[in-house]
Amino acid sequence: MTREQALGLLREHIKNQNLINHSLAAEALMRGLARKFKENEEKWGLAGLLHDLDWEETKDTPEQHSFETFEILKNTDIDPEVAEAIRVHNHIHGIEPQTLLAKALYSAEEITGLVTASALVRPDKKLAGVDRDSVLKKFKSKSFAAGVNRDIIMLVEPWLGMKLSELVDICLSEMKGISNELGL
Repeated sequence: MTREQALGLLREHIKNQNLINHSLAAEALMRGLARKFKENEEKWGLAGLLHDLDWEETKDTPEQHSFETFEILKNTDIDPEVAEAIRVHNHIHGIEPQTLLAKALYSAEEITGLVTASALVRPDKKLAGVDRDSVLKKFKSKSFAAGVNRDIIMLVEPWLGMKLSELVDICLSEMKGISNELGL
């Protein structure tokens, strides 16, 4: 599957621009993580881009989230490892990811929500002024971006062998690189 095909699939299933932006941010983050681990950027990017493909269909039945996407992706030529990483990324299922790709998607993609929220509380609502220290400070405040599951994000330390600060640095760099596309 090409990125263009994946974007078409995303726009077919997701109409909410904020969800599309989250998917684009997750794609950028996953590409950055792929570079760090010397993995396939296209493959990892597709996992980030498509991970919430079924969200608008499953938001009221979160136990189905990611399973619906997996079913949709079975009818495509996407790499099975990407489909599996997407299937297991929903922590509600209690499925522990097995591959580096699956562990990265599971543990890291939520940080994009915290970074986005950090930009949106700025007077200019832009990523340009957001830095690591401000994100880490907001990470400690459980009431800020309360929907971001910090326990899941902290799995990057044992699963990916990286500190939270490094994840924030990668996320900020990658999201700033597409800030115009994100409207931030």
